[in-house]
Amino acid sequence: MYFFLANFSLLEILYVSCTVPKMLSSLLSDCSKVISFSGCAMQMYCFLLFGGTECYMLAAMAYDRYNAICHPLLYTLIMREIVCIRHIVGSYVIGAANALIHTVFTFSLPFCGSNKIDHFFCDIPPMLELSCKDIWVNELVVFIVSGCVIIGSFVVTMISYIEIISKILKLRSALGKKKSFATCSSHLIVVTIFYGSGIFMYFGPKSIYRIGQKSLVSLMYTVIAPLLNPFIYSLRNKDVKSNMKNMFLQLLQI
Repeated sequence: MYFFLANFSLLEILYVSCTVPKMLSSLLSDCSKVISFSGCAMQMYCFLLFGGTECYMLAAMAYDRYNAICHPLLYTLIMREIVCIRHIVGSYVIGAANALIHTVFTFSLPFCGSNKIDHFFCDIPPMLELSCKDIWVNELVVFIVSGCVIIGSFVVTMISYIEIISKILKLRSALGKKKSFATCSSHLIVVTIFYGSGIFMYFGPKSIYRIGQKSLVSLMYTVIAPLLNPFIYSLRNKDVKSNMKNMFLQLLQI
């Protein structure tokens, strides 16, 4: 569990660093609202890389919890160190392939007319709006590739949680049920916010692309979900809270 949490924490730092610093600088200064063509391409690639990786890392973490709860006696055999490493590496490989495909297809389009992106970062839908060419091929690529990445990992995650919940319902201890449901419900909230907003953004109707709406939806999976993750995955953990308390007490003694 802590192996996945450590890698997930690093991933979240990288994921947020792709968009939030530039967004904050743009809010503070009008001069910072400009981004170069290559910078825009790099931002899109990094965002899609870490976003796609997070999708499958969330699925891997859900699968890890499924084995811990549903197969506790076989857990150490199923989730060996090499298996965990493969899950992490596989998540990054899928994320890198997803980012490369979308970035190449998007920035191979001819852009004419306005060069103002109606968004706070270089994402696929607002970039496609700037193209003066028919974008049906790009929309098909988004539907197929993003469908495999987002929908595929979401299905794996939900199947794992359904199995976990069915296992929890069979527990005889009311206290055990309460604790397990409290943990799973908090995880499901973050998963729902991240996947729900991502699915709505990339597979929702084009009417959401009106001014302000797409930015609000994007904030859910670029800022809100990463903001909640430390509270959900770390601060609700007794071991983490105990260690933080001990560190705080040691600092006070110094």
